[in-house]
Amino acid sequence: MKVSWVCLATVGAGILIFGIVTVVAPTSPDKPLMRAVGMASIGMGLFGMATTLGPFRRQERWAWLTQWFYPVFWVVHLVVRLPPGKDHVHQVVFIVLSLVGLLLPVREFFPRLWQQSRG
Repeated sequence: MKVSWVCLATVGAGILIFGIVTVVAPTSPDKPLMRAVGMASIGMGLFGMATTLGPFRRQERWAWLTQWFYPVFWVVHLVVRLPPGKDHVHQVVFIVLSLVGLLLPVREFFPRLWQQSRG
């Protein structure tokens, strides 16, 4: 379980840090738009980290379901080739981290379902 929440918290922290950097030092010519993206990223990072460090660690199922936003978000970013950056390596890393964080603890979030399928 610890590996799972650390992976998800890392994704949240990465988004939060990106948001802070974007608000403080926007690199786009459209600085107001970039600052708005940064503020949205700060909110997304904080919400993800709060969900991870609280309800997810307490194994509340709604938190597990909510965290599926991360891999969906990053897959869409990768497929549509959205910024930031042009290498998209960070998107693949965040997809892998979020999937590891969500798939490792499936037994802990759904123990009865797991027992029924085995017995």
